[in-house]
Amino acid sequence: MLTEICANLKNYFCQKDDRIIGDFSVVNGAIVPSFDIQDGQYYRIVGSVFNDGVHKFGDLEDTLKDEQEFHGAVWLMRVPQDVINLASDIKDWQDKNGNIDSANMSPYTSESFGGYSYSKASGTSSSGRSKAAVDWKDVFADRLAPYRRIRVI
Repeated sequence: MLTEICANLKNYFCQKDDRIIGDFSVVNGAIVPSFDIQDGQYYRIVGSVFNDGVHKFGDLEDTLKDEQEFHGAVWLMRVPQDVINLASDIKDWQDKNGNIDSANMSPYTSESFGGYSYSKASGTSSSGRSKAAVDWKDVFADRLAPYRRIRVI
């Protein structure tokens, strides 16, 4: 979930000096060559065939898939605890509501009378187009806003 959130925010919580660019491989679930990273720290892999995305160092459930050498980057992230908590809240919401297609989740209002019915869109996305359903980006927009970047550095 943190990969999607960071992509949406255009913020991977790292500085230019936190990016290691070069040739890497994944052997026995670990990146080679190794680098200075703390247990529990998040990092992003860019350029890998099988492991692109955000990972948590030392998380046994987040093991990397072994692959041949790749040229790419490892970004050491400094994710604020508030964003980690927010990611947990988003995951909980997504687990509960992500697949619901009910009237209370729909942006449409409907009316019917005398054999006649109509529906009109009442919600729009940030691009101005009407949306078919509410998603986590809409529900958590206010809490995500302080962490949003205009562009990725």
